[in-house]
Amino acid sequence: MKDLFGKALLDYYNGNYIQDIITETSISEKDILPLPYLFRDYSDMPKIEQKALNICNGKILDVGCGSGSHSLYLQNNGFEVKAIDISEGAIEVSKKRGVKQAQVKALLEENACFDTILLLMNGTGIFQEIKQVSKYLSHLKKLLNPNGQILIDSSDIKYMYQDEDGGYWMDVNAGYYGELDYYLSYKDDKETPMKWLYLDFETLRLACKTVGLQCELILEGNHFDYLAKLSEP
Repeated sequence: MKDLFGKALLDYYNGNYIQDIITETSISEKDILPLPYLFRDYSDMPKIEQKALNICNGKILDVGCGSGSHSLYLQNNGFEVKAIDISEGAIEVSKKRGVKQAQVKALLEENACFDTILLLMNGTGIFQEIKQVSKYLSHLKKLLNPNGQILIDSSDIKYMYQDEDGGYWMDVNAGYYGELDYYLSYKDDKETPMKWLYLDFETLRLACKTVGLQCELILEGNHFDYLAKLSEP
């Protein structure tokens, strides 16, 4: 990967903000991801993110930390936080902003244990495909301390397939409707396409059950999004 996401974060942090990130998926047209939004304070975060931060406890792992906004808020409130991301630029920015423990690392490479594991901004996206959900959930389970919790958000994007008559145009022979191809571009350069997964709550709950995790709906957002808490029964 070219790490265009990391380059964009570094540009913004270093005062070279002239363009935003452009995103696109296999079922949606191009959209703007404003760089200032990736540096937002707690007061500007969606209610789902605020709720997740408010119920964090103990030693925390922030997965896919981006610019470190969630980690910084928790750290400033006295928590021990480890932030990880596969983007070298994101980790560099997180460190420069003051995140004490930030590391370039994929989730499946993490082996320490935590009381709270955060996966926000469509945390299920990291699973990539429906067939990999159990593998990721099993690994997350191994990283939990006794009485630990995983706080993860996602959206049920079934609404994106709805036509004007209220019906759905999904291909019944295709895979799970939340599996998308995700495209990112920045400054006229295109990132390598990647898989991205949106999971509806019921599918997440059933997947958790197969690996011995309890799945609780914590909060529903205004646009088919939700926050879930996963834990051992």
